[in-house]
Amino acid sequence: MSPGASADAPGGAGAVGEDGDAPTLVFRRQFRHPLERVWAAITEPDQIRRWQLTEATIDARPGGSVEFVTGPDRVRSFGRIRAWRPPRLWEYEWNFAPGPYVPDGESAVVRWELSPTPDGTLLVLTHRRLRRPTARAFARGLRGFLDRLGAHLDGTPLPDWPPPSGAGPPVRTA
Repeated sequence: MSPGASADAPGGAGAVGEDGDAPTLVFRRQFRHPLERVWAAITEPDQIRRWQLTEATIDARPGGSVEFVTGPDRVRSFGRIRAWRPPRLWEYEWNFAPGPYVPDGESAVVRWELSPTPDGTLLVLTHRRLRRPTARAFARGLRGFLDRLGAHLDGTPLPDWPPPSGAGPPVRTA
């Protein structure tokens, strides 16, 4: 496996499943980096800013708050940390108030799970309880962000954002 390669392959498909009536996106990536390095990249605001193009404020503890501000329009998401077990698990609420980008608002859950492997670290990213339009839009975006995370960890140039339309294989339906 090449540096930064993923179980789905960079740009590889994730899977869309159902959590009741709400779609769930699941992506698995294998990184050739130690658990602690991947954990730092997904939880430290300075690193998140580099690869995810997002300003993050994280009160790193169960029950702590999270806030993410993204893009030139400064789109804000927020929530509470539901699980915080460094360096293996981070789960938080991901909420949007109703607005121009999400007219009905959004109330979802994001879960980052890391497991050591002989080749480095397996990351499983699960975004559940999404509205269907959000899940469709985010399937390609999350894939692109994980490609950027891999490049960030490898110290190579980050792929362009947003990814080109139609980049990568379609997301599998579970």
